[in-house]
Amino acid sequence: MSENEEKIIKVNELDPNFKYEIQAEPGGENITRCFACGSCTAGCPIREVNDQFNPRKIIRMALLGMKERVLSSDFIWLCSSCYTCAERCPQEVKITDLMNVIKNIAVREGYIHPSFVAQMEALNSHGRLYEIGEFDNEKRTKLGLPQIEESAEDTKKLFKQEGVDKLLQVVKESEE
Repeated sequence: MSENEEKIIKVNELDPNFKYEIQAEPGGENITRCFACGSCTAGCPIREVNDQFNPRKIIRMALLGMKERVLSSDFIWLCSSCYTCAERCPQEVKITDLMNVIKNIAVREGYIHPSFVAQMEALNSHGRLYEIGEFDNEKRTKLGLPQIEESAEDTKKLFKQEGVDKLLQVVKESEE
């Protein structure tokens, strides 16, 4: 998508109920209070190092109904949950909570950031985020620590119970 195409907003692509969908979730109640003062953006440590993350712009896009663009973007996953924005907001918009609501909606709609997919795959394969190999266990033994046996059975049961296994399957099929 070119820079000019990103700036074009097509009315038929807008979802006027998106803000109400966000508002209905715990943490998203105050989204319509935002009047784009910029207090959240001014103190954001992520914004300082990455111009893509702009809380004011994300809220504006959500209020306009740009659901597809917001949910499919990488920038919603950048929030560091520092709560600096929430402390500064004069309208009590809890932006960190709001970002979590948007992320949850994105996952429900099938937009999952690749980093989370990789984490789920590691948990499903090893029962932990970090694979423990022979080298690691040898180091542990030398330090007098017990070896760690990898077992993903409990994680697989939990994934099956919560439907994460199906979600991973859908993501894998969409990548193919």
